[in-house]
Formats: sequence, C-alpha cells, structure tokens
Amino acid sequence: MPVNYQTPSAEQLFPVAGVRLGVAEAEIRKKNRRDLTLVALDAGCTVAGVFTQNRFCAAPVQLCRKHLSGGHEIRALVINTGIANAGTGEPGRQTAQASCEAVAELLGVTADQVLPFSTGVILEPLPVERLKAGLPAAQANLKADNWHAAAHAIMTTDTVAKAASRIVTVNGKKVAISGVSKGAGMIRPNMATMLGFLATDAGIAQPLLDALVKEAADASFNCITVDGDTSTNDSYVMIASGQSGVHFLNEGDAGWAEVKAAIIAVSVELAQAIVRDGEGATKFIAVAVEGGKDVEECRKVGYAIGHSPLVKTAFFASDPNLGRILAAVGYAGISDLDVDGVTVWLDNVLVAEKGGRAAAYQEADGARVMEQAEIMVRVDLGRGIAKASVYTCDFSYDYVKINADYRS
Repeated sequence: MPVNYQTPSAEQLFPVAGVRLGVAEAEIRKKNRRDLTLVALDAGCTVAGVFTQNRFCAAPVQLCRKHLSGGHEIRALVINTGIANAGTGEPGRQTAQASCEAVAELLGVTADQVLPFSTGVILEPLPVERLKAGLPAAQANLKADNWHAAAHAIMTTDTVAKAASRIVTVNGKKVAISGVSKGAGMIRPNMATMLGFLATDAGIAQPLLDALVKEAADASFNCITVDGDTSTNDSYVMIASGQSGVHFLNEGDAGWAEVKAAIIAVSVELAQAIVRDGEGATKFIAVAVEGGKDVEECRKVGYAIGHSPLVKTAFFASDPNLGRILAAVGYAGISDLDVDGVTVWLDNVLVAEKGGRAAAYQEADGARVMEQAEIMVRVDLGRGIAKASVYTCDFSYDYVKINADYRS
C-alpha cells in the first residue's frame, strides 16, 4: 500500500478546457485492463516536454523529441502501458511512427502532430495492431473530465493511480491545472519507468512553457528516487490550451507567479506520489540537504543517501544504524568536504556533529523517528548557502518480489 497517499476522486480532478482524454482496453500485454490512453488537444495549445537522459531511450521518446523540436503544433498524445517499446531498434521506431499515423488518421491531423508514449516491459516488440484496434474505443471515450480514468490507464506496477489538480484565480478568471503520473519502480529520473502529463487552460507562450517544464521537473521529478535506476522511457509533458482567457507571454505578467507556483506544486505532488507508491515501500523519506556551495553538490549528497540500499533497508527495519547515512554523505563525491563541519538530524533529533555522533544523541530517540511512516533526514554541509531536497522510500522484501516477478 502507498505511504499516506490516496488517489483523488474524479470530482477532485478539474477538467481543462481544450484537452480531452479517452481510455480503452487494447490488450497490449494483458486482458481486462485499461492500457491505452488517447489525449486530443484543440488547436492553439502549446506543448513542451522533458525526457530521460538514458542513452538507451525508447523509440517513442526519440519520436517525441523529433516532433517537438520540429515546431509542429501538437494535437494529440497516445499512451500505452504493458510494453515499453524500448530496446527495439529500428522496428520499434517504425512501430512508434505507425502509432502516430493511426492517431493522425483517426483525428484528422498529421502524424508529426502526435506524441507517442509507452511504458512497461523493455526489449519486447509493441503489438501495434492491438494499439490501433483500440484507438476507436479510446476516441469514443474522449472527455474533458476523464483525468481519473487516464490516471488508472497509464499504470503498470503502480498500486494506486496518481493525479492532482489546482484552481488559481487570475484577474477574476479561474485557471485550471490537472495532471497525472505513473511510476513505482525503475525510478531515478535524470531530466522513472516514469510518465507524467500536466495540462492547464492558461495560455503560456512556447519559450515560457519550455523553461517552465524544465524548472518544474527539476523541482519535482528530478528530486525523486526509488531504486536509482534511470528508465528508458521517462517523460514529463506540459500542455497549455489558453482557453481560460488568461495568457502569459513573459515572466513579469500579472498572475504568472501564482500560476507557475501552482503548476510546480502539482508537479511535486505527482512526483512524491510515485515515491509514496514505490515498489514495496513502507516509508516516505525526505532528504533535505543545506549549507552546500551549490545545488549540484547538495543533490549529490541527497541522492547518495536516497540511493543507498544500506540506508534504505535500515529505514525499512526501523534500525537507527545512522553511520550508513554518514558514509553516504562521505562518498557522495565532494572531494574537499570537511566532515567536521557536517551536521545531521533525523526530524528534530540531532544525530551527528563535529565529525561524529552528537553528544546528546540517544539511540532510543533515533529509533522512535525511524518507526514513523514519514521521516525527514536533514544534512547541513556547513560550507555555503545552497540547498536541495530529494524524496525516496525504503527497501522492503516486497521490492525484490515485485521485480523478480515483473515479466511473469
């Protein structure tokens, strides 16, 4: 079960004017499950995305990058689960292209106006004929208030669907923001198998949206790790329809700060939901690193702690074996780190300072914190003013079981 997370109800997810979503059962890999999602965009939408940095990126990622960089007006997204269409070479690229062509014919647009997304098993061919056969049902299901269904249809090993919404009022006009994400394992985005989609009915100029999707990803999906594996298919896409009547051309425009903050908040909620639903997770851990010379070294420390199997298994066991945290800080890659200046807390419990165990620290206090479902690890590097946060979970027995059985 996810750690302190519940899927919002359908009524809590706001429709976004100009964006319609439809789902279907295409039997991509398994029967009797929604595994195909079609998103239709009205003319005039701006679209931006960030993608995995894995060099073995999936065929649909390659095609998405090509279509976005070509300056085409994006009119549709097609998303399948079950098969990732990754590690499939030229046949995989042809399959992704065929998916776009099928959507284009159905909606009366061109293939380069369609973005394809896949998630699931790697090294297996995507049964594109099944996908194409499922598209008419997905089209018939297109609705503006279908975010809840879409959140369920993009799941793989997720135990819960992940979605979030906000309403922001700008000059008396309401701006809707809604998004969905999926992911539970192979999570360590570098822009996990992670997909995320967010839409707003605000109008956002393309350069502004291109910058925002990167900033939002850095504040959210690029701050999470379940197992340290960067997937071949990671994608996060933003859509701005402009149909609220609120438009932004520059960062200085009235209301932009509020809308931007809400979009980033939705992104963070979607990203954290992935960690809360990490495969086999029983605890949600926030690692806050401060006092760094720059953000990059703070993230290095945060990820060293968040990736460590020894740290993560200690959290699962509620074992205050906190030397593992110090070791992770030490090997994070800061060559000139003065360990005597490092301070570490578990929640509000001071654990380490001046190069060793804090004089006032009692193991019973550490054990009490470790038993919680949500834990904060705070590290002060004592060498600057930069800070960064990373969100992770523990490693349980179930993580191994889930991944050992994944292809069966």
